[in-house]
Amino acid sequence: MKALITAFTFFICSLLNAQTQFEQGMGKAMGLWKEGKTEEASALFERIASAEKTNWLPNYYVGMVNVTAAFNPANKDKAPALLDKAQTAVDNASVISPNNPEIIVLQALLYTAWLVQDPMTNGMKYSGKVMEEYYKALALAPENPRAVFGKADFEINGAKWTGADVKKLCKEVERSIDLFAKFKPEGPFYPNWGLERAQETLKNCK
Repeated sequence: MKALITAFTFFICSLLNAQTQFEQGMGKAMGLWKEGKTEEASALFERIASAEKTNWLPNYYVGMVNVTAAFNPANKDKAPALLDKAQTAVDNASVISPNNPEIIVLQALLYTAWLVQDPMTNGMKYSGKVMEEYYKALALAPENPRAVFGKADFEINGAKWTGADVKKLCKEVERSIDLFAKFKPEGPFYPNWGLERAQETLKNCK
């Protein structure tokens, strides 16, 4: 009995230690990303993903780090490689967590990043795909603030080409801000971004 208790205690300690290592690693990777060390952050998230094969979050952040880097005009030449890496990570995250609205929103952002690299060439190819992903995310989670804001923001940016009613879209941005206030992440490192961008968009909404 004593041996069983010792083994069980060791098992629990191992679980707690693994959790701590995961949280420490994720925290360190987040810190690197915040410091603008994109490549280092991406590499660390990849290492965590290879160890945490049943957790979608590390792959999600590999995707997010590389997608946001691709939006930076300074990375224009690197963008295709960044987006290819991001797509692999998004695919891996989707296998672990299918029909996850957060991953679907990230896929929409990834398509948007491809579009902005060359709007004249990629506009027709990717604009429909972006909207399809947002509709998919909203069907799964109608009150997900990132899905609501992302769709409205994409349509606002495309309004000069599509003739969309910006007034209605601005109301959607406003609604997303209310949803951000109510949103509760399901756990540590769960996606919780977008509020500041939504507030900035609403401020400039015309």
